[in-house]
Amino acid sequence: MNPPLEPTACGSSYVSDAEAELYSCILRFQQVTREFLGTLSELEMSEEELDAAVGRLRELGLLRSHSTDPALLVPVDPDLAAAALTAPIQESLQERRRQLDQISVEFGRLRAHFLEGRRFDTGSIEVIGHLDEVRAALNRASNECQEEVLSSQPGGGRAPEVLEEAISRDTALLARGVRMRTLYNHTARFNAPSQAYVAVMSGLGAEYRTVHDPFGRLIVFDRDLAFVPDREGSLGAVMVREPSLVRYLCSVFENAWAHARPFSDAAADGLESVAKELDGTILRLLAAGYKDEAIGRRLGMSLRTTRKHVADIMDTLGAVSRFQAGVLAARAGLLDHDESEDESEPDTGVREVAG
Repeated sequence: MNPPLEPTACGSSYVSDAEAELYSCILRFQQVTREFLGTLSELEMSEEELDAAVGRLRELGLLRSHSTDPALLVPVDPDLAAAALTAPIQESLQERRRQLDQISVEFGRLRAHFLEGRRFDTGSIEVIGHLDEVRAALNRASNECQEEVLSSQPGGGRAPEVLEEAISRDTALLARGVRMRTLYNHTARFNAPSQAYVAVMSGLGAEYRTVHDPFGRLIVFDRDLAFVPDREGSLGAVMVREPSLVRYLCSVFENAWAHARPFSDAAADGLESVAKELDGTILRLLAAGYKDEAIGRRLGMSLRTTRKHVADIMDTLGAVSRFQAGVLAARAGLLDHDESEDESEPDTGVREVAG
């Protein structure tokens, strides 16, 4: 089987404008010689361009030599030429479909054995090291989910491409009656793509709340399977099925959810209120010795924005150092902990792998 022809060098079409013009010209005469074509001023082609166009039309099957006089060029019905050209492509597609079906059937049979074996592994924890495998595992868990999804997504606004990918998956879950609850940073309220995404999905029944300092990235399906980040800087994930660990992660989520606010854009919720909470959290992190990079990572802000907030706070307190800012804030009673917040351990700064 000959390989199918590729588009022209420009990569966008099989027949260029010049080749189409030449083909139309030949149709008027039905049978012409190459020499005759060279005498036609209307073609406005050099000899090299004309040879190349004739050769390309021959390759595509749109021109052939006359059966009794090889010097004559005869145009061919484009439908017949297209059928001959696409035949190997159709055959290749059919073979690919056959391979896809075979992979689905054979691996599906192995999947049944895998699930059966997993029943006897009550302490199942699996590390997935590659992003593509993480996405595949998340998509499979979403397809199998029947009742509930809990999700914590720290960081400010989420990337538009991540939100776009999440829309179809989340819409399918909601259409099956699955309850979805998601926690964001307060700073997501300032992100237009996140606002638009939440508005659409809330209309379909999803629930969203925000806090200043989420506990970390987490996705739980049906309180049976949890995904947490792999080590810092990795795009991998850890799948947790051990019941006690999953229950613990769910309780962490429920505690944060109980103290979180319903998602709304910052202006609707009051910029002053949001800014006051943000400054309070930054003060506590400063007093705990956090650097600007760590503070920004925890609160979902860029380093530049974080440094501006820190500078504004120090200026308001009249502090000349970060240490003095902590002392002055403590004297003013500004470091009293809210019961919903815990600054005891730095965040790991995990990276986003799914919606």
